[in-house]
Amino acid sequence: MTKLILNTKFIYIAIFTILSITINAQAPVVKSSGDIYEDLEKLKVLGSVLYVAAHPDDENTRLISYYANQVKARTAYLSLTRGDGGQNLIGPEIKELLGVMRTEELMAARRIDGGEQMFSRANDFGFSKNAEETREIWEEEKVMSDVVWAIRKYRPDVIINRFDHTSSGKTHGHHTASAILSYEAFDLSGDKNQFANQLKYVEPWSAQRLFFNTSWWFYGSREKFAEADKSNMVSIDIGTYYPIKGKSNSEIAAESRSQHVCQGMGNTASRGSSEEYMQLLKGDMPKDPHNIFEGINTTWSRIEASHIEKMIDDVIVNFNFSNPSKSAQAVANVVKSIKKLPASHWRDIKLADAESLLVNITGMYIEAISDQHTYTPNEEITIRSEVTNRSDVEAKVLKVRFNDMKMDTILNAALANNISLQWKHNLKVPPTAVTTSPYWLKEKGSLGMYRVDDQQLIGNPRSNRALSATYHLEINGEQVEITKDIVYRYNDPEAGPVYRPLEIVPAISVKLQEKVYVLSDERPTKINVSVKALSANQIGTVSMPVPKGWKITPSSYDFTIAQKGADQILEFELTPPAGQSEFTMKPVVKANGKEYRKELVKIDYNHIPYQSILMPAESKMVKLDIKTAGRKIAYIEGSGDAIPKSLEQIGYVVDIIPVQEITKERLQGYGALVMGIRAYNKLDDIRFKQDVLMDYVRDGGNMIVQYNTNRRLKVDNIGPFPIKLSRDRVTVEEAPIEILEPNHPILNYPNKITQKDFENWVQERGLYFANEWSDEYKAILSSHDPGEPARKGGLLVAPHGDGHFIYTGYSWFRQLPAGVPGAYRIFANMVSLNQNNKP
Repeated sequence: MTKLILNTKFIYIAIFTILSITINAQAPVVKSSGDIYEDLEKLKVLGSVLYVAAHPDDENTRLISYYANQVKARTAYLSLTRGDGGQNLIGPEIKELLGVMRTEELMAARRIDGGEQMFSRANDFGFSKNAEETREIWEEEKVMSDVVWAIRKYRPDVIINRFDHTSSGKTHGHHTASAILSYEAFDLSGDKNQFANQLKYVEPWSAQRLFFNTSWWFYGSREKFAEADKSNMVSIDIGTYYPIKGKSNSEIAAESRSQHVCQGMGNTASRGSSEEYMQLLKGDMPKDPHNIFEGINTTWSRIEASHIEKMIDDVIVNFNFSNPSKSAQAVANVVKSIKKLPASHWRDIKLADAESLLVNITGMYIEAISDQHTYTPNEEITIRSEVTNRSDVEAKVLKVRFNDMKMDTILNAALANNISLQWKHNLKVPPTAVTTSPYWLKEKGSLGMYRVDDQQLIGNPRSNRALSATYHLEINGEQVEITKDIVYRYNDPEAGPVYRPLEIVPAISVKLQEKVYVLSDERPTKINVSVKALSANQIGTVSMPVPKGWKITPSSYDFTIAQKGADQILEFELTPPAGQSEFTMKPVVKANGKEYRKELVKIDYNHIPYQSILMPAESKMVKLDIKTAGRKIAYIEGSGDAIPKSLEQIGYVVDIIPVQEITKERLQGYGALVMGIRAYNKLDDIRFKQDVLMDYVRDGGNMIVQYNTNRRLKVDNIGPFPIKLSRDRVTVEEAPIEILEPNHPILNYPNKITQKDFENWVQERGLYFANEWSDEYKAILSSHDPGEPARKGGLLVAPHGDGHFIYTGYSWFRQLPAGVPGAYRIFANMVSLNQNNKP
């Protein structure tokens, strides 16, 4: 490829080959002729729809894809939560870190189906059985403010609820609450007296229609739905085939839904006609029963610019798929005409769309690449830019502004056809640069809401990147601006070019080796603290404050770290007091006149962009009154959980055994065999090993099966005797526990279990309890949520031969990592069953 060499004070061009781009959110987007043509069609439509639900994976991707790709409307999904309270099927991340993962999975889904993504500040605090509880925990005034803000900011013509607002108590409380909030916000968003503080940034807005995306599921059966009165429903055939994409709408929707990887939502596409129904809740019923926009002006005439629509029509009629750049002058004229319109919501949106279209129609490749993944304030940064015009359209780069670094480069350089303009800048990260951790995690929130004080951040899917570059271009005489986040790129020998977001981080990250330390006696325990320099030449001290009764030696350490990226492991010795006690240890690092208290956590999966999250550096220290029996445990991993580490904390030797290696000989010598959560849902090969597992129990083994869902079990029966799992759960973590079998060994050996052991649990008691079982099983405990019948299927024990089989739906995978003392004592008793009669 020919290179243009610019010999200026600021610029040099290095010759290198353009690498192929990985499918990655940070890679420059290069649009095909088909994409550009669809963008032209979309430029004609001035209509929008907002879809509202509670969680990642609640959204109907078929409808989102249909309105984005067939109707060409702006289409967004407002998920009230980020899914923080769910389970992770692919790794150990839970709570806030799971919310970060699910946020990025939603962003990946929207990149496929063409929608946009929004959120409220609501926290997914776990399963809720009614909307009243949910609205209270969500601090209703705040979450209502967020829904109104989303409507005013996005200005939808139509709002669609995923769930029935009249169904409280019949389904997940978050689901119903999301519908109720949307139902009420439909009216509030247009009232200037409601949430008036928002009007500094947005205007009141009233959508014209509100629908409920109903289906046979809400009626109980397909037969009942077929007989239902549909006079107030709009029906849409969403099975559209898009020849320009080579895919049906349903295929795109399935691909989008399959991005919810950590929830196991891989979806097989369908083809052919398929109906979706929307029941009118508010507004006027469309005269056309197949068009939710009927009677709503979605043309350019809504902003008195019909002439621009005609210009776009002319571009579409004359579009050349073999050479889209032939339409560059016509698109430049569209841009010029839009600029002349008075500023308004739709004018500003369509101007940005038209400018992007003009750049894409030339095949323009633009990127800004940093030479490192992370930087700290005041650190020097090298940025490499490339702009390549891959058409014969007259174009040039006027200047580049490195935002936040207040640095402009005046170029006025012509962009000849397929001649790559490249240059390098050495700049300095501003001292005021904000760390790029998720904005909703920067302040401590409440049980139900994240704390975000900046009104303009609320609703954004992710943090704004600290460093970006704006390229001022001139194409066919028309000036446009394109802003690119500065990203990091490296070459992987197998994957090729890999992109990561550029991160602004503090100079030091501090980390305790474990999130929970469980101490079972008064002996000193070694506590390792890692201090990592994220910038060179860090000199300081680490101290470890402890409460009265606890002793830490030494009280502090000095450290010196010269190289960026290097770390030091500092070993402290912690001596607990006699008796049960607990506290949260928070290391304090002082270096170069500053104080550091946060850990840089990394999330690295192939299906989402690399994530760096700053979390408080702290660990829970728990001195337990606990006894254990037996020593060796075999653990069969299911979905990600931290149970093995937790058991090692109290002195057990835990061996992770792959399901393929399960044999009679392999299981010999283990006092207990523990199945990870959802193991019977996840592990295909478990069906071939079930006889071996039951033989292990019969021959004297102790097998503990943690919760599995009642769908997609890999075996007909998980135990030696009939047992049926249900969706029964106890969501209130303080729900009373009734001890049904007080004399059973599992409650007495080696620890005497009392009501105190059920105090201070987190998020829930348990889930997917059994609801039917044979007489061989004994129910040990009973619990229930308020107003519900007793749930006795959370801990069942059955003797089998010389051993025992245990099924437990109690949420140990949450309690043990959270350092709940009683949970450790009960789990130790489960593991120790069968040990009290051994020498």
